[in-house]
Amino acid sequence: KIKKLQESLTESEKADTFKLYGELLTANLYAIKRGDKVAIVENYYSPDNEKVSIPLNPQKTPSENAQTYFNKYQKAKNSVSFINNEIKKARVEISYFESLLQQLESAAPKDLLEIREELTEEGYLKRKNHHKKQKLTKPVIDRYVSTDGTEILVGKNNKQNDYIINKVASRRDIWLHTKDIPGSHVIIRSNNPSEKTILEAANLAAYYSKAKNSSSVPVDYTEVRNVKK
Repeated sequence: KIKKLQESLTESEKADTFKLYGELLTANLYAIKRGDKVAIVENYYSPDNEKVSIPLNPQKTPSENAQTYFNKYQKAKNSVSFINNEIKKARVEISYFESLLQQLESAAPKDLLEIREELTEEGYLKRKNHHKKQKLTKPVIDRYVSTDGTEILVGKNNKQNDYIINKVASRRDIWLHTKDIPGSHVIIRSNNPSEKTILEAANLAAYYSKAKNSSSVPVDYTEVRNVKK
């Protein structure tokens, strides 16, 4: 989809050329007649006044050909913003799917139903039947205990991530996540954890991420109150 959009964007970037053709044809209507397949005119916008070859539709009048280029210019100009927005949306969707792929790689069987339910809610999967939607029970979160006894929570899919941040964690608890890499949300149930606990939690964040096999993984951390969806 992005490749096709970028091709359309390249075409849209010809807007200024379409405008130039329309203006040059309008200025040279007297020298063009119906049936011409090309108009060779002087580009009076250029310092060198070089000749420009403009393709024509021989079935149209010179004025109609000029108007066609003005219409192409307006359409191309209006589409640039739309196409850029669509490319942005497509890249966000790719990022979303990459995060789901990472979640599947580290998912336990109990996590899969939540991922399927999310895909159904987002419209990517159809429901298996037409019965009334069943309410899932609250997510079962993986819990760890650090060397010094501090509880650490790991959300392994988006539903679990939302649950531990919005329903379980306190505002002053510490949140960790791999930097710019799809991965799990990790919560330290403490507002003043030891450095050792932070490192152990960061290791969990790295392990439950797309970069789990890398030798060095950057991890961000902050208080939960600073985390915005």
